[in-house]
Amino acid sequence: MNRLVPVTNTEDVFSEYRNSPIGLLLEYHNLGRAPDVYTAAQLLIGMCMDNRKHLRIPDNFSFIIRTGGANLRYSEFKVSYAIAVGGVKSIALIGHTQCGMVNLVARRNQFIQGLVDSAGWDKEWAEEHFMHFAPMFEIGNETDFVLSEAKRLRLRYPKIQVAPLLYRVEDNLLYLLRET
Repeated sequence: MNRLVPVTNTEDVFSEYRNSPIGLLLEYHNLGRAPDVYTAAQLLIGMCMDNRKHLRIPDNFSFIIRTGGANLRYSEFKVSYAIAVGGVKSIALIGHTQCGMVNLVARRNQFIQGLVDSAGWDKEWAEEHFMHFAPMFEIGNETDFVLSEAKRLRLRYPKIQVAPLLYRVEDNLLYLLRET
């Protein structure tokens, strides 16, 4: 079953996200909604650090945490801050296609050699660094990871709306993810 749901009009937005910051995000980015003026963040966006992704959203609309693979496991204090101090009630968790955090082991040699050549690291130190951290940051399949991370965040923050989304670098659009 295809879990990607394109958003080409407002009726495509899942009912639980309509008239919410998640729905607005989809309208701004995919549908070209004119930007509104915000003085406070409406949501937290957790997304990958990949440079190919750029969201079309108004200034001050959201907090954004960018981490490899949209993995917020090691950014929970920042998530908690956005909720407790920033007052956000929604989180958009955005994975993307062609993510570098998928199959990290395939990039092992490139990673190690890159640290040796570009950062001046000792090869053994670079190998140890990769072996220590790669298992923490490997996300497996992008879609499966975003769905599991959304579920984890919902359990951690039960009063917060969490929407798993996927950004397709092929067309620069956001897609809803079916969770069945």
